[in-house]
Amino acid sequence: MRAAVVLPVALGACALSPSSDAALRHVLSQSTQAVVVRQNQGHPFAATVEAWQRDGDGWRTAMPTMRAVVGRSGVVKGADKREGDGGTPAGVHRVELAFGYEAQLATGLAYRKATADDWWIDEPKSPSYNRWVTGKPDVSAEAMRRDDDQYEVGCVIEWNTNAPVPGRGSAIFFHVWKGPEESTSGCVAVCEPDARALLAWLDRGREPVFVICER
Repeated sequence: MRAAVVLPVALGACALSPSSDAALRHVLSQSTQAVVVRQNQGHPFAATVEAWQRDGDGWRTAMPTMRAVVGRSGVVKGADKREGDGGTPAGVHRVELAFGYEAQLATGLAYRKATADDWWIDEPKSPSYNRWVTGKPDVSAEAMRRDDDQYEVGCVIEWNTNAPVPGRGSAIFFHVWKGPEESTSGCVAVCEPDARALLAWLDRGREPVFVICER
């Protein structure tokens, strides 16, 4: 997986429109796909996901709004994000790598099949912190092939992946939810059909980003 640049942009509340939006103005010009995540007002973890595509100088919606969930602590400021806090880090984050259980997946991202021997290290003291490794490690790590199929399809949200800072959070993904009444541990999750549709739309040649808005 190629290391990605983390863009720690602080974002205010997002009020989206095709012509003007504060969050989308933070997206660099080379990125022409943006997935905007907004936590619902008054709810601890319910959210929406919107796919936006830049055409010329303007943005337009690329597919219908999706119901989503975020971390049990809701969206938190990127500067405040810590390992195990249950928060989804606000900011503009690149996406490059999709993953799943199938040999191939319909997506324009790079793709890696997850096996029972694949793990994501979440131990801050490990030199492999916030990295995908093959072979069960002797430190705390998350299985990339889960029994509950939440990682059947998904992608890595590039938070703290470029020269990871110990304790600043790990394994922030977009993946399949348990359901609309179940939060994540910090990831963004939607139903399986929506996850597959979004992954099929994402194209790494368009340098896509997730724009996670502060509450």
